[in-house]
Amino acid sequence: MKAIWNNKIIAETAETLIIENNHYFPENAIKKEYFKKSTTHTQCPWKGEASYYTVEVDGLQNKDAAWYYPEPKDAAKAIKNHVAFWKGVEVKE
Repeated sequence: MKAIWNNKIIAETAETLIIENNHYFPENAIKKEYFKKSTTHTQCPWKGEASYYTVEVDGLQNKDAAWYYPEPKDAAKAIKNHVAFWKGVEVKE
């Protein structure tokens, strides 16, 4: 699977975890040079507190376009150290 934004592959892996129709990429599959930590946090009742990355490619920013759960609740422990995308980031094979 590949995550693409602004015509660049920002993450790539042979396997993702699919939860609620989102592909969660292993943390080691993201190209860290395109990711900047955000101060945004949200709550999910069953996954816990999400943290976000702003994706930056060729000078363009996509604020909070990637999220992850640093300490997911037990029901979601499989997605620890995984990152998912939205806000126009294309995920495809």
